[in-house]
Amino acid sequence: MRLLSNLLTKFVQNGTLRLVAADGESHLFGGKRPGPVVTIRLHDPALHRKLFLNPELHAGEAYMNGTLTFEDGSNVGDFMYLFSLNRAGLGGHASQKLLRSVWRGLKRWHQANPIGVAAANARHHYDISTDLYRLFLDDGLNYSCAFFSDPEHDTLEDAQRNKLARITAKLRLQPGMTVAEIGSGWGSLAIHIAASTGVHVVAINVSPEQIGIARERAAEAGVADRVEFRELDYRALEGRFDRVVSVGMMEHVGIGNFDAYFSKIRDLLTDDGYAFVHCIGRMLPPGTTGPFIRKYIFPGAYVPSLSEVFASTERTALWVADMEVLRLHYYHTLRHWRARFAAHRDRAAALYDERFCRMWEYYLAAVEVGFLNGSNMVFQLLLSTRRDAVPIVRDFMLADAHAR
Repeated sequence: MRLLSNLLTKFVQNGTLRLVAADGESHLFGGKRPGPVVTIRLHDPALHRKLFLNPELHAGEAYMNGTLTFEDGSNVGDFMYLFSLNRAGLGGHASQKLLRSVWRGLKRWHQANPIGVAAANARHHYDISTDLYRLFLDDGLNYSCAFFSDPEHDTLEDAQRNKLARITAKLRLQPGMTVAEIGSGWGSLAIHIAASTGVHVVAINVSPEQIGIARERAAEAGVADRVEFRELDYRALEGRFDRVVSVGMMEHVGIGNFDAYFSKIRDLLTDDGYAFVHCIGRMLPPGTTGPFIRKYIFPGAYVPSLSEVFASTERTALWVADMEVLRLHYYHTLRHWRARFAAHRDRAAALYDERFCRMWEYYLAAVEVGFLNGSNMVFQLLLSTRRDAVPIVRDFMLADAHAR
């Protein structure tokens, strides 16, 4: 317990952490500055050492396994909020500096995503029951950052419809055009584009579960003749398209594949076409994927810094014709997801089990505070091989978005 106490003394500066150790002894950390008061109880003495060595991984695992519990009205959301307010202090501890240096050395291996591995990583997350996702996503099954015109009053459905309309407006589609969507989820964007513009969309995905549902939804929407869903890795897609769309996909290509990703987008574009890329990013220098997220939620995933993104577009000779940064929109999206998951937790437990529910709670709480107090945001790019493929005045985006 001595090593863990040393770590927590330096870590918790904002708010207060009351820790009841496995022997029943109570320890108090922080209290110097305002913040939440959180009480946790450890039920396994091995956690004293594990939490010192790798707190970001083992705290999540202990909560999943029931060997870390909350008391005095505290919950996992409070715990992650406290963590987010003190994260800088954790990274400054000597043990964590060493751990992060190891992670940096291994990150290209962690994010290696050759074709077969990429498909397996995607299915790890997306081929669980769609009934689970229906418990917390909007009615369109959009599993990416929404756009809140009014965070206080917009419903999740409102915000996701806003997002689809804004993306479609940025594409400036005309009759007869073709669109390729890389990583199409359950098909909402492809269906919206086809229904609102009449263009033909080829949407690819490596998740059979998602593709099957997307095809059903396209038929129900009456656009099955305009949207073609293919089970395909993006590197295998052939042809040339007026627009290429990628929403929530770049995070999964792997840090060693950014150049191949942007090169593929470039090769898929017609001479006067352009691409839309929507991706989670970080406002800090390049980092690593958190160990809990990497192990249990998104294996192979990596959130790039903007310096990594633009270095790759430079190497692949793509114009960044437009960029927009969405800062708190994903926080508000996740706030809705976490509330909906909590409201339907009993149904999630019936689908899987209690351990799965705790894993999902920890994941949603962790990423929510990452967008509130951490370095995460979402960026949207328009990319082209020609400097004039995108209009030089961006007013068209807003006008078209309101029209849709």
